[in-house]
Amino acid sequence: MPWWSWILIWIALVALSLLFYVLLGIRLFRQFMATLKDLGAAGEKLGHLSSAVPPAQPEDSSAQGTAVFASPVQMRHDYHTSKSARREDRRQRRIQRRTDRGQRQSLGDLDFT
Repeated sequence: MPWWSWILIWIALVALSLLFYVLLGIRLFRQFMATLKDLGAAGEKLGHLSSAVPPAQPEDSSAQGTAVFASPVQMRHDYHTSKSARREDRRQRRIQRRTDRGQRQSLGDLDFT
């Protein structure tokens, strides 16, 4: 085999590898642009959601920051009061959900008073 045939084989191999890298680069670029498009759509959707939900306002703005100066007894009382209120809210939501679905109520959820 003459020496110039080896050169032609190497030129063909290099050209094919360059073509492969170009095609791979085009594919990666298209996937990257599709990902950016999806991220932009998700950002738009989240932007609409965040503007629809009003920012949370504290219930009592004068009580904000008073935990540092309050007595431990008062803070313990506030904690237990809010804990029982959250527990009662969860119980009421559970009762309403089971009523809506037509499920039986548990004995602890029934209010006998």
